[in-house]
Amino acid sequence: MIGTIVCVDDQAEVRRLLGDVFRARGSNVVSFDDGEDAIKWLDGNEANLVILDLDLGSNRRSGIEICKAVTAKHKDLPIIILTGHGTIDDAVMAVKAGAVDFITKDPYLEDKLDISVEKVERMLQHALDRKRLEEENRELRQANERLRKAAGRGSRWQIVGDSQAMRTVMSKIERVAPVPRPVLVLGPRGTGKELVARAIHMLSPRASEPYITINCAAVAESLLESELFGHEEGAFTGATKQKEGKFELADGGTLFLDEIGNMSLEFQAKILRVLEYQRFERVAGSESIQVNVRVIAATNADLKQAMADGKFRADLYDRLAFEVIHLPPLAQRMDDVPVLAAYFLARFRQEVAGITVKEISAEALDRLAQYDYPGNVRELKNVVERAVYMAQGEVMTASDVDGALPPEARDAQQALATGGQFHDDPRLPLDERVSAFEEWLCKDALERTRFKQKEAAALLGLTYDQFRQRYRKYGLGKE
Repeated sequence: MIGTIVCVDDQAEVRRLLGDVFRARGSNVVSFDDGEDAIKWLDGNEANLVILDLDLGSNRRSGIEICKAVTAKHKDLPIIILTGHGTIDDAVMAVKAGAVDFITKDPYLEDKLDISVEKVERMLQHALDRKRLEEENRELRQANERLRKAAGRGSRWQIVGDSQAMRTVMSKIERVAPVPRPVLVLGPRGTGKELVARAIHMLSPRASEPYITINCAAVAESLLESELFGHEEGAFTGATKQKEGKFELADGGTLFLDEIGNMSLEFQAKILRVLEYQRFERVAGSESIQVNVRVIAATNADLKQAMADGKFRADLYDRLAFEVIHLPPLAQRMDDVPVLAAYFLARFRQEVAGITVKEISAEALDRLAQYDYPGNVRELKNVVERAVYMAQGEVMTASDVDGALPPEARDAQQALATGGQFHDDPRLPLDERVSAFEEWLCKDALERTRFKQKEAAALLGLTYDQFRQRYRKYGLGKE
């Protein structure tokens, strides 16, 4: 069904016929006996089709001229030209003027119109489909551009964020990458330490050489030496052939030692020796193997505390810490949540066919920002993907986010949402009354800042760490 059809014919009986035919099909019909009036109407109104008589009477512009004038202003508006005595030349002129069809008025006019209008309907549907695809492509390009700007220099390494903390991280990456010295990457789990290591490698002169990774916490201490340094045939039960270790495989390139804080002191000494001399022997081997490997180490452990406790060698720390890159927890860079969420949505749409969600509502973004993500960026990614998976429409809603968040986040939201005015109980001891008031202040600050802990801390004049202590003390996140 075509929405609005403009019919232009100087014969009243033809206008009535056209009106009856198209109103029966459910269309809205606007009729004129003069092409000039139709042009004026079209300047201020929208139509989906124009049916135009070729001969509009003496001293008036012909249908061909009216067609040209309409097409000049409304290039996508389909026009059908009618004539009582058309010729092939007239038909050619009509098509050149922009008409999509040329129909002769005869006893079969109604049938011809049906066929022609069906063709126009198909054309209009194709145009709508094309417009929809163009709009979707434009939205995707705009989303990608927003991501590119927000991710800034780190977009090529999948490091997304425009907070001051992440700008500092990316600045350090660019500065240290060309320098052939070890780098130590520190930060809580899920903050992207391996992404930082890979970015350093890709920006270094070693980018075309091997990039080898190993999670030291995932390998038993008894096997770690073989994994890193290799072994000779017969070195132990099951060693049926010689094996190259990670250091040999990374020769000329970069070796990423993840969770280096899990190594024993004895093994730390072996790593220190390799860092200093770039030499080692395979397990059960006697040959000294020379390599040229840049080591990037990472851990979520507090190495300063580990050194104080005698669990991490100070000389190894000094050797690794040519540059130290600290990755902040997501709770300290909540400004990056919207762009991270958009990035994870775009990635999920690329990886999984049939995803309907195209954008994230403002309410959903607010809800995402109300949780502090102890699992950091990795946990945010999982929450966004679960919300996208569960969403029913093209826009992710706050309820979709609620369904994807862990139960403790929903419990905390509900508990804080039921708060009200502080009610003091003078019968309680002073310290309990003070604690109750402090708890209420923390809850109130969270509500006022939409549960953004960093902003709540600032509102109370506390540091983030001071606020976090109270957050845990009063169980505001059900931790």
